[in-house]
Amino acid sequence: MYGFISVPGSYFFDLVEHPYFQRLRRIKQLGLTDLVYPGALHTRFHHVLGAMHLMDKALTTLKRKGTVISPEEEKAVLTAILLHDIGHGPYSHTLEHTIIKGVTHEEISGAIMKRLAEELGDELLRALHVFENDYPRPFLHQLVSSQLDMDRMDYLNRDSFYTGVSEGKIGSDRIIEMLNVHNEQLVVEEKGIYSVEKFITARRLMYWQVYLHKTVVGAEFMLIRILERAKELVRSGEEIFASPALRFFLENDISKDEFLTNREVLETFTRLDDYDIMGAIKVWCSHKDRILSLLSSKLVNRKLLKVEVSKEPFSPDRLNLEREMAASLLGISLEDAHYFVFANSLTNNAYSSDKQNINLLMKNGEVIDLPHASDNLNISALSKPVKKYALCYPVG
Repeated sequence: MYGFISVPGSYFFDLVEHPYFQRLRRIKQLGLTDLVYPGALHTRFHHVLGAMHLMDKALTTLKRKGTVISPEEEKAVLTAILLHDIGHGPYSHTLEHTIIKGVTHEEISGAIMKRLAEELGDELLRALHVFENDYPRPFLHQLVSSQLDMDRMDYLNRDSFYTGVSEGKIGSDRIIEMLNVHNEQLVVEEKGIYSVEKFITARRLMYWQVYLHKTVVGAEFMLIRILERAKELVRSGEEIFASPALRFFLENDISKDEFLTNREVLETFTRLDDYDIMGAIKVWCSHKDRILSLLSSKLVNRKLLKVEVSKEPFSPDRLNLEREMAASLLGISLEDAHYFVFANSLTNNAYSSDKQNINLLMKNGEVIDLPHASDNLNISALSKPVKKYALCYPVG
């Protein structure tokens, strides 16, 4: 995508070489999206290196425009973007709803950064402060995590490239060139407004066409149900195949406090990746428990549930009807049919006015929130979340 990129020095090379970081090679950026877009096999490892490359370009632009950034601050923000996804579990966000609950990947990233600081030196703590927005210069955090950060700048173009969904392509070079700092806040110069409008629109389209594609969503829901069933069986004393790291999280309910303070828990998490999950699911295809084996076989062989999307919630009567039909079709009890028939909501919020705004620096020195400055009526509409409802059920 970018041609040759470089790792700026031995400090960053040591971070990249660390086993915690190398684990990202074994976590796909888009989880199960390759079931719809076969090219979507890129990893979190690819993404964070690309995001660091864009951060380096952004810092060069800001310094050229007169923003004073010390070498220590530059090192900290590059470290923060390099490690921002290091707390991601297998299959992206799916594990946050199943075997790991109550703790986000951002919180895990922070815990891993603290652990790395113990091993590699306290200078990593400045990066942690930037990452957690606890540093006195807010624009540095905004470059890492905001509505126009280097994270989104990389993943939109990268995900567009590997899926082939051209609507997601954005002009990242143009946007980075338009960045500036005003009162220690990240802003975009007025002449960059059209590139930012395109960025917001591309993000909206990528959510509907890729991240919230109904088949992808259906597959992810199936993965959640598989792990829930596996956890239920383990808790009831059933013998089930799992790697040591996966077994640990199937057997134990870990609190947020334990996760962030117990070294054994964190070390076990860093040994967990996509291979643990899919390796187990392949074995579970032949497990004696019919629910687990059916769900696993359907996912492995891409015999996915049908997904119906509606603007209105599905009624309890419709859910009950589909569960009765599923029980008959699959030869399972009505009680177990909820593993195959379920409803959930999908929310697409391309621009959230509740979070850090994208601010435009006008030629007269005034700073204006993007929707108020844009003459594109769609931008105001995109700042409002759109909710749809998905119903999953088996057919044939």
